[in-house]
Amino acid sequence: MSVITTEIVLPARVAPDGLLVTQRELSAPGPGQALLTVEASGVSFAEQQMRRGKYYDQPAFPFVPGYDLVGTVAAVGAEVDPALIGRRVAALTKIGGWTSHALLDVADLVPVPAPLDAAEAETFVVNGITAWQMLFRTAKVRPGQTVLVHGANGGVGSTLVQLARANGIRVIGTASARHADAVSALGASWIDYRGDVPQQVRALAPEGVDAVFDHIGGPGIKDSFALLAPHGTLVSYGTAATKNEEGNSRLPVLKLLARLMLWNALPNRRNAHFFNLWAGKRNLARFRDRITEDLTAVFDLAARGALHAQIAARVPLTEAARAMQLAESGTVVGKVVLVADAPAVNQPLFQGEL
Repeated sequence: MSVITTEIVLPARVAPDGLLVTQRELSAPGPGQALLTVEASGVSFAEQQMRRGKYYDQPAFPFVPGYDLVGTVAAVGAEVDPALIGRRVAALTKIGGWTSHALLDVADLVPVPAPLDAAEAETFVVNGITAWQMLFRTAKVRPGQTVLVHGANGGVGSTLVQLARANGIRVIGTASARHADAVSALGASWIDYRGDVPQQVRALAPEGVDAVFDHIGGPGIKDSFALLAPHGTLVSYGTAATKNEEGNSRLPVLKLLARLMLWNALPNRRNAHFFNLWAGKRNLARFRDRITEDLTAVFDLAARGALHAQIAARVPLTEAARAMQLAESGTVVGKVVLVADAPAVNQPLFQGEL
């Protein structure tokens, strides 16, 4: 028995309208697996870089993008409790999330609390895990401290702001003037990224900040490091400044890593880290435990109303090209989410334990 799944394929380095809508047969779940009817998957900066062929360790073209997803379990394989059928779960996938159905290992699934709908939960998967781990595992920020979040209107940025504020941490957030009100509403002190950022930050935090979260890279990373207070931590997690540069896609990341290593070697009483969500996957059991623990903590905060989903738009899966264009426009607050087209498209051809 099988199911026909609808997928969005990234065939090569293409413009957003070059994405392909395809269908293929998906086999029944095997031992330890579950078949999910996918309800939501996000459009993150990773997919934007993959479209350009510039994500550091993306697979060869063609492939199905989609860093994370939320769905309902439609069927399970052997060695899986059939009570899982019908439950809403989330998963971190890295690729493959832009699909109507997905076969995943049950060990990678995290339960979604009932108060959250699929799109709301989706905004907290890769964004929530990334924000939580950077804030509390990497930078180890404490209540009462001050942090600088670049791109505070974005998916990860807006989640970082909310997590920090929910834990008594002061936030300075950069964004364009059009997003000033949205960033302020999240609880951050807004500053204009087009102005003199160091001067604006120093006016609010004369002694420097305890952590900077920088997804931009490029020359501005030097300002981020210089704005740290003694014993502060820079967490770099992207190279958006170089997204349109031609040439070797790994070179900007390697240059950034070299710079961070040099800073850590100097006696400057500050720390610099490059955050890689997948760095610990060699110890798969520990990696899965951390993902489950951290995402569960984020979901719990969201279910209690301490975090609010920042959904820029809900776009049908088969309109992924439009979703990508919107996500790359620089005009949105939060995350663009792909949702199921219609129940008929995503209805499994079989149900129950197989």
